[in-house]
Amino acid sequence: MNINLDKRVLNLLVIIFLTFLTFTWTFWVFHKEIKVDVILVVILIRIFASILLFKDYSLSWSKATQKTFIIKSFVYVGAFCIYMPFYHGEVRIALFLSELFFYLFIINFSMYMYYLYINRSKVKKSKSLVIYGAGRAGLKLEEEYRNSAYKIKYFVDDDKSLHKRSIDGIQIIAKKELKEKIDDKYDLLIIAMPSAEQRRINVIYERLNSYFEDIRILPSMDKILDDKSFVSQLKNIGVEDLLARHPKDLDKDVISKFLKNKKVLVTGAGGSIGSEISRQCLKYEVKELTLLDHSEFNLYSITEELNAPMVKSVMHSVLNYKALEKTIFTCKPDIILHAAAYKHVPLVEENIEEGIQNNVVGTKNCIDLAIKYNVTKFILISTDKAVRPTNVMGTTKRICELYAGNVDAKNTEIASVRFGNVLGSSGSVIPKFKDQIERGGPVTVTHPDITRYFMLIPEACELVLQTGAIAKGKEIFILDMGEPIKIVDLAHKMIELSGKKDIQVEFSGLRPGEKLYEELLINDSDEKTQYESITVARNTDYNIDDLNEDIKELLTCKDKLTQLKKIVPEFDHNKG
Repeated sequence: MNINLDKRVLNLLVIIFLTFLTFTWTFWVFHKEIKVDVILVVILIRIFASILLFKDYSLSWSKATQKTFIIKSFVYVGAFCIYMPFYHGEVRIALFLSELFFYLFIINFSMYMYYLYINRSKVKKSKSLVIYGAGRAGLKLEEEYRNSAYKIKYFVDDDKSLHKRSIDGIQIIAKKELKEKIDDKYDLLIIAMPSAEQRRINVIYERLNSYFEDIRILPSMDKILDDKSFVSQLKNIGVEDLLARHPKDLDKDVISKFLKNKKVLVTGAGGSIGSEISRQCLKYEVKELTLLDHSEFNLYSITEELNAPMVKSVMHSVLNYKALEKTIFTCKPDIILHAAAYKHVPLVEENIEEGIQNNVVGTKNCIDLAIKYNVTKFILISTDKAVRPTNVMGTTKRICELYAGNVDAKNTEIASVRFGNVLGSSGSVIPKFKDQIERGGPVTVTHPDITRYFMLIPEACELVLQTGAIAKGKEIFILDMGEPIKIVDLAHKMIELSGKKDIQVEFSGLRPGEKLYEELLINDSDEKTQYESITVARNTDYNIDDLNEDIKELLTCKDKLTQLKKIVPEFDHNKG
């Protein structure tokens, strides 16, 4: 405290000294004489303004920012406005203006030199750094790296209007120019463009990867924490960054209106999709959030993570009709988001009866009870594997779509949303590849031509919520997943990113029920919505009484595959 007091006193002494110096010198230049009474009045008014009006004497010079300099300037312009009228006519206004700008120059110059001296780097600059992106994120990173071992060589930016300019003496250049300037590998490239599209990140990585020992990237804009340093949030560039798609037409306002102050029930809340939907619900300020899952560990994990008073956790299966009815009756949800399902293709192939029970009966229970208790909206999470399915899992999800689209929904708006793989989910190929790479390989791919659609979990879940907002009932919404990715290319990319170039890729053969490629439409019957990222497939008519009878038969018959084929004629079972 004494140190702070001493610095404030020192600040005032600097104000007094510089006022005396600048005013005396300027007065002498204009009049070749000194007027002590004028000088004393000016000094006293500046001290008064500094202490009582603006408290600028307490500003820390070592942590000065542009705002600090502006505050200092306002103080002395304000003081000038106070004392100038007293002497106008007696002393020329030109003298006051000259002295004012002379003083502002010296005080700000002194502050800046002190700032540079205190914050000078004490670390030897032994490493080279290039920042790609000269926007706000790039500037903040440049500031944070000043006292590090990294010397910032260049800013790189695609904006031509910035080329041939500089920031703190660091040139801003184009990507092509950077290649010409690098004569040896630099240590680090930082991609500081949190709002950039995946395609752009991919191009930067492909073209500059060979010029750098390491490449790091900032998270996407909605994940950056402003209260933490950007350097601490940098991460190694991963396959998720190269494959991620960020929808341009994500309408957060419509999602907010859909969820805010509503009671929401999420089934399968502990899974990859369910847990992210639960996070989004909390972000969009639901009134009450009920998490339902039959896995104790998964339910515990998401409950502990969210840790909010409006969150309620219920542990039972959607197959338990009585328990499910009690849950819906008790929490009285406005919206049910149904993510509970078995989704792993080979496991469902080996456990057909369980897959049918959980996916078909569980979904039917949820829909029937939503209708019974007048839930406003019910959104079924489906999959691209429901399109012309070759496996039991996809076929069960197609039956769920048929039930959702043909049941007498009464006052409940029921819709399905269909999308492909999400990056990093528990059943995704990416965690499997990462594990194989860490163990030294080989990385196993089922087939050299197999392709899949990919999307980040948060973006997929927000689009799911967006479909819920625009759903009127009986639609099958389809999320735009971009172009399909060859899995073998994904494997090679992950090996390259790991730095372990000697890892081999081996082909193990298609697994039971596995397709070479997935589709999102059964036919070209999709319709546009107001959002480019969301289309609607035409609902398939199926008499609901017949469907109920066919589902009953499915549960009791011995030949499950034949009955699945009856309900879903396009089911072409691939036994592998």
